[in-house]
Amino acid sequence: MKKRTKIIILSAMVLLLGVTGYLNIVLNNSIKQTTTTTTEAASYFSSFRNDRASTRDQELLYYDAIINGESSTESAVAAAQQAKLDLINLMDKELVVEGLIKAQGFEDCVVVVTDSKVNVVVKAAHLEEDEAIGIWTTVIEQLKRPIEDIIINYAE
Repeated sequence: MKKRTKIIILSAMVLLLGVTGYLNIVLNNSIKQTTTTTTEAASYFSSFRNDRASTRDQELLYYDAIINGESSTESAVAAAQQAKLDLINLMDKELVVEGLIKAQGFEDCVVVVTDSKVNVVVKAAHLEEDEAIGIWTTVIEQLKRPIEDIIINYAE
């Protein structure tokens, strides 16, 4: 009798485990389908920021290696120090402009400043003319760049 009870209990537990696994798969698939479009845009912005941060961290490490290197010449150290300061200033400016653009009502944005262009990507389904003008005005005021150097894109 005890052996039969153990078999019944064990069979019930195996059946419950199978049902739980099936429900887990079904629920996970339905959650993935509903959140895929929402997370694609969010993942673009967060992925871009993560990539940019890791690249810049690496650049800062290179500059520090030159600055602290025993075989580095004075001119190499001075150039590395200046490049490091320029990068830090650039990072600060991009952060400020991103914050000011978000303050205009955009959920998210990234700003990338290069020698020749300023690229802005905002999270939006579309851009109205007044929204683009607001972004251009912010970039022009903060970065002192001409309007023809500013590229604005949007992503949902």
